[in-house]
Amino acid sequence: MKKALCIVLVLFTCVTALAARKLTDYVNPFLGTTTLWEPEDLGYVRHRETRTWGAETFPGAALPNAMVQATPVTMYHSGSGYQYEDSTIFGFAHTSKGHWNLCHVPILPVTGQFDAVDYASPYSHEKESARPGYYQVYLDRYGVNVELTSTLRCAYHRYSFRPADDKAILVDITRSNNDVREWSLEVNGKNTFSGSQWGDGKIYFYAVTNYDIEGMEQIEDGTQSLVKVIRFKDSKGETPLEMKIGFSFVSVDNARANLEQEMISKTFEEVASAADAEWEKLLSRITVKGGTERQKGLFYSTFYRSFLWPCLRSDCNGDYTDVRGNVVNNGFRYYTDPSFWDDHRNKLILLGLISPDVAVDVIKSISDKGEKNNGYMPTFFHGDHASTFISGIWQRGIHDFDLEKAYKLILKNATVPGRGGRRYMDEYLARGWIADKDTTNLPYYNEFKGGVQKTLEYSYDDYATAQVAKILGDEKNYEFLMKQSQNYKKVFDPSTGFYRGRIDDGSWYADFDPYYPYFQHMWREANAWNVLFYPPHDPQGVFGLYPSKEAVEAKLDSLFTEPWRGYEVENMTGFIGQYCHGNQPGHNIPYAYYFIGKQEKSQHYINQILDTFYDMGAEHLAYSGMDDAGEMSSWYVWNAIGLYTYSPADPEYIVTVPLFDKVKFKLSNGRTLTIRKKGNGEKITSIRYGGKKVNGWFVKDEDLRKGRTLKIKTFAVLRKKE
Repeated sequence: MKKALCIVLVLFTCVTALAARKLTDYVNPFLGTTTLWEPEDLGYVRHRETRTWGAETFPGAALPNAMVQATPVTMYHSGSGYQYEDSTIFGFAHTSKGHWNLCHVPILPVTGQFDAVDYASPYSHEKESARPGYYQVYLDRYGVNVELTSTLRCAYHRYSFRPADDKAILVDITRSNNDVREWSLEVNGKNTFSGSQWGDGKIYFYAVTNYDIEGMEQIEDGTQSLVKVIRFKDSKGETPLEMKIGFSFVSVDNARANLEQEMISKTFEEVASAADAEWEKLLSRITVKGGTERQKGLFYSTFYRSFLWPCLRSDCNGDYTDVRGNVVNNGFRYYTDPSFWDDHRNKLILLGLISPDVAVDVIKSISDKGEKNNGYMPTFFHGDHASTFISGIWQRGIHDFDLEKAYKLILKNATVPGRGGRRYMDEYLARGWIADKDTTNLPYYNEFKGGVQKTLEYSYDDYATAQVAKILGDEKNYEFLMKQSQNYKKVFDPSTGFYRGRIDDGSWYADFDPYYPYFQHMWREANAWNVLFYPPHDPQGVFGLYPSKEAVEAKLDSLFTEPWRGYEVENMTGFIGQYCHGNQPGHNIPYAYYFIGKQEKSQHYINQILDTFYDMGAEHLAYSGMDDAGEMSSWYVWNAIGLYTYSPADPEYIVTVPLFDKVKFKLSNGRTLTIRKKGNGEKITSIRYGGKKVNGWFVKDEDLRKGRTLKIKTFAVLRKKE
């Protein structure tokens, strides 16, 4: 009896422990920080010394869509500032994105001997850890254990020195991932210092320490390198050096006010605990059952990674610096621009569903920028996919912004050539396509118009803008824009079955090789295979460019089986045949089989992508390519729960087979959408929502918002070995 009781107690304890596991425990902030090296991961053999692009994520402490990201710098002018394979740390910066910019105000705890060039410290991953809102590492050179946590606008540093060492910090004020245009740093109290750094925005800071400051010195190496060192009085002993820093893109006074409101009275443990709780609250919006521990870890890690950008740029009092350099306060939170070319595909819709208040303020922010920038909505790389975001968000019931103001801006982008709007719009409006350079033997990295890519994406942006025109009753522009949305057909060459560049006289670009990738000639960061079946608003029209469904299937089969030709391109990695998951242009391709009645083939490749491309490399920490501010991560999140934003401008989702048996999605209207999977096959045999059969492969957002159960029934398909 006692033995049986013990067994019951042990089982109860185990079950309780499992049930009590927090969702933040599944998150690995190091995911995406490594680089791919091996040919089987890259898809080619490396010959260059330069490193292939990784996901370029950072492991540091941050809150969702915050101003501050407190994170280590192992390499300046790298993606996020941190590369997992590096062995030294230069400092701990306070902003990061993953696009070779930011990394403001790096600070490093130091002791003993160093100079303006030789100050970085070795470290090891065995003495490094991270979780949402917290980062820790031991600096071998200085014998200092570093801990970082943060609030929205502030960073908290805790440095545990060896008791016999004097404590000091090195402020690398002249360096960041950008060229620093100007800087300032001064001690302005017995335990406070402040300053600014101008590089990709002018950031101000105000810091308070728990040790009194003895003085500040400048160390130079006789060339252009200099650092500032702040030393502290009576600093020997076991008490860690603690530093609380407020930041602002407005002023030092605002940085101080942000610090006083968010952090000044809190302990390190309180701030770290609050950060964890904030992430737990966000991640708990989607809970899953079933699946493996690995799949749950990837799911919550990519979910976490999807909510770090765009970043806050306004202060606690609402002040922000606008695009004209004026300090204004318009009663909303001001954010950086999204990475529209990348994340319009999926992440911005996920942002709207999980954090609609943030999405609304992002739209207010870009509208404010547009009104002050010649009346054009901000763009990013190609197109003006803000139109996709605005159309998709409004049609999903998120209305707390001025749609007419936003429409005026995206309409000007679509109809009026000019500085600040779409590029090459004069020729696009005149003939419906953009010409490419008439030349031969172009190397990959040359940048030209990218005429095919722009034509395809402008046609989709025209469609998205047309949907807003329709909502607002602008019938004339709706009809014009819908006609423009068919322009993608003008760069399709039936003789090759590919989109193909045209030169100014209208003839096809002669030196055409669908296998050859370009950085920006004809296509952007792609080859002809990876722009097939775009744009997503008109699948019947796109597939109608081919003579039959059989021809489409043959083309798709070739796309996924024709081997990559060995081109060594740093930003194209992770291949299934010619399909490249490591860059965004082809991310709609896996769903193409749906439209020819072969959904199970789509799911086969979706499963392969989910299983292969998100924990690659020797450390199982690499993505197949750049995360691009969360787009790659969001692709995983959507498909893992069994939905995808095939055409994000439209309020519907294509249904896929989820990784998990049961998904609960807490909607912003207070209801809960439940997604259930029956069977583990690739072929979907039925889709039912709220007990009713769903015809076709798409479910409408207005239906999902009712908070009922989506049931996806599958069965396994026997496949030939590949």
